[in-house]
Amino acid sequence: MKKLMLFILVTLFFTACTHQTPYTHRSQLMLVSEDEEIAMGEKAYREFLQKAKISKDVKNTKRVEAIVKRIAKAANKPNYKWEVHLIDDPQVNAWCMPGGKIVVYTGILKVAQNDDQLATVISHEVAHALARHGAERISQAEVSTLIRQIGLIAVATKAPQYTRTFDMAYGYTTTLGVMLPYSRTHEYEADEIGIYLMDKAGYDIHEAIKFWENMKKVSAGKAPPEFVSTHPSDEHRIERIKEIIKKLESRKKNYAK
Repeated sequence: MKKLMLFILVTLFFTACTHQTPYTHRSQLMLVSEDEEIAMGEKAYREFLQKAKISKDVKNTKRVEAIVKRIAKAANKPNYKWEVHLIDDPQVNAWCMPGGKIVVYTGILKVAQNDDQLATVISHEVAHALARHGAERISQAEVSTLIRQIGLIAVATKAPQYTRTFDMAYGYTTTLGVMLPYSRTHEYEADEIGIYLMDKAGYDIHEAIKFWENMKKVSAGKAPPEFVSTHPSDEHRIERIKEIIKKLESRKKNYAK
């Protein structure tokens, strides 16, 4: 009876903490408030900037700032204090912290061949923040830890000789079966939300396909197998983006009738 009551209480608690992503409306488990998430993002951003090499390229800095301004307007998050820095680093990367704290590495400028393609990157990263993927991952980790602890207690009580085996098996299956696929879900979702943001901001969404084709060339032969990667393969990503664009354009045509 006690176990049943605990299960009911935990279920009710988790149900009360559900949240929905913008645009895609996917239900999420949230154990972290948005204010807490933004505060963590601000702290991490300041710590990063203390060590980072900020680019002195005025032209590209202004270019990035202009794109962020348009994407931020489309995102419509009044509680975000938007900020972006171009970092002098060959990494082909960019990211956005909760609260709208953005970093773009100069390395990505060689892959994003025009403003629309650069907007693809920035809107994708902003989408991660809007969908609160960071807070969701923290929540997932907390739940995973709780389940592991309950499992260990149960195994230790009934079959203590298998405690170590259970712990190793749980860690392996959780990583491959839950955490990594969920990361790929976040990536696909950020692609979709990013396309909507690009369109709302007035960028050419078809350039998103060209950008990821460029990324495919850059990462040729270097990407790990998809089943052990937090990111989907470039081929699958491009296929999904084509579907998203097709769905969006079809929806706009129906509205125009």
